[in-house]
Amino acid sequence: MHQIIELIKQHGNLFYLITFVWTALEGETFVLLAGLVAQRGLLNVWLLFPAAWLGSMFGDQVFFYLGRRFGPYLLKFLSRFQPKIDKALGGLEKYAVIFILSYRFMYGIRNISGFAVGLSHIAWKKFTFWNAIASFIWASVFVGFGYFFGDAIGNLHQKQTIVEDSVHQLTLGVLGLFALIFVVKIALLHWQSRIKRKS
Repeated sequence: MHQIIELIKQHGNLFYLITFVWTALEGETFVLLAGLVAQRGLLNVWLLFPAAWLGSMFGDQVFFYLGRRFGPYLLKFLSRFQPKIDKALGGLEKYAVIFILSYRFMYGIRNISGFAVGLSHIAWKKFTFWNAIASFIWASVFVGFGYFFGDAIGNLHQKQTIVEDSVHQLTLGVLGLFALIFVVKIALLHWQSRIKRKS
């Protein structure tokens, strides 16, 4: 929180622009603490909220565009996995609304998710509509929680580093597990195809 207060002192009203840029990339902890600072009267919550909302929406629109624009070139290098990629994208398209509304709440996968949606056949108008709603909900939750429950967050902030380290370790562990499952599955498919060729 001290860093946010310093940013406010140094940049004044430019802090809302900083919030826009920060939330375009990630920023859950940043927005929570900014909500706490707003509760204490150092920020205008009615300017903080739209900055967080529009920043979050803008960031995901950019990653969606990057996926739509450059995704096909990337897929050319992954052509051997095309059937699996098509299956994954088909599942994404089937549950598109649920996925768009929920992925920004999943730690560490937000930006890559916007890129993945860009790879799919989901229309940009549909993505933009649901992205606006999802980012509105996201900003409401994190700014609101910081604003209304700021004192509790302030007390927990001293333990922030420990919590963040635990979350990072858990995320890496889950990703490692998925990678292991993926490798084992590929190995099994390769082994089965070899058996079929021999028989």
